[in-house]
Amino acid sequence: MTTVAVIGAGVVGRRVARQLAASGLVDRLVLGSRRPQRLHGFVRQLLDVDVEVISPGPLPSSDVTVLTQPAGGHGELAEEALGNGSHIVSVSDSVTDVQALLNLDAAASKAERSVIIGAAFSPGLSCLLARHAGSRFESVEEVHVARMGTGGPACQRQLHRARTKEAIDWRDGDWRKLPGGTGRELVWFPDPLGARDCYRAALPEALLLSSSFPDADRITSKIAGTRRDRVTAWLPMLRSPHSDGGPGAVRIEIRGVRDGGQTTDVIGAIDYPSAVAGAVTAIATEWLILDTLPPGSWSLGMLGDPIPWLQELEQRGITGAVYEGISTN
Repeated sequence: MTTVAVIGAGVVGRRVARQLAASGLVDRLVLGSRRPQRLHGFVRQLLDVDVEVISPGPLPSSDVTVLTQPAGGHGELAEEALGNGSHIVSVSDSVTDVQALLNLDAAASKAERSVIIGAAFSPGLSCLLARHAGSRFESVEEVHVARMGTGGPACQRQLHRARTKEAIDWRDGDWRKLPGGTGRELVWFPDPLGARDCYRAALPEALLLSSSFPDADRITSKIAGTRRDRVTAWLPMLRSPHSDGGPGAVRIEIRGVRDGGQTTDVIGAIDYPSAVAGAVTAIATEWLILDTLPPGSWSLGMLGDPIPWLQELEQRGITGAVYEGISTN
């Protein structure tokens, strides 16, 4: 009997649970929630699978543990899940969580288990697109990631906190910490979202993509924001987050050498971040069940070949787009 534990039954967690229940690969789902009484109606929608709802406490024994709970503590939960013999998939975009999960690489490899980091919209789809675009270059010199939009309320709260924290950029072989809310840049996202001002924030893309592009001179990430976002970032959220923060977009700019000349490629995607996160996490979980993914702690940008992931996402209605008309210097 294949068991998957989904810890965190918010917007993304429910999307993951629906897809896993329909996959035919899961016999039993364990849903962890701080408010289990609110899941009775949702559980009745999950057909052909046994479902158990649990409150916060020790992690259940499972083949795969999916961490879709709010950011914070993902490293400790992943370590506990590894002790139970489980694979782990995390959707957290917290720099602290990402670093803690990366530190589990030796333990995961020894246990022959996978710890998949940032299996969401950004990081997640953004890392896959960056890896795919970078493969067309002979050498990659710069990678710049920009994103807009959020998933559920927990994602919106995490982003609100990230705007006030130090951003981490990779520059000339070293890490550089810069104030959040600085570095204003006008970024063109795929239509119909168009141009948005983007700023630095505590985002984990540079930390994850530095392994994919070890020779790059610069790796940066920014988030779209309004003037109000910048002013109120230091205050508690003035109103309750929306149940779903979409639509959103990611834009990845790669600069480097191709065919002996300096070239810039830009690739992007537009979709609801919660929908993309649900699809990416479900794919990761299904492929872990099928035992097709390598052990260790890694992000999607660290994969040798992102094409199978992008093809599977396309079958689920999620596609990227290449910007046309990008100049070659």
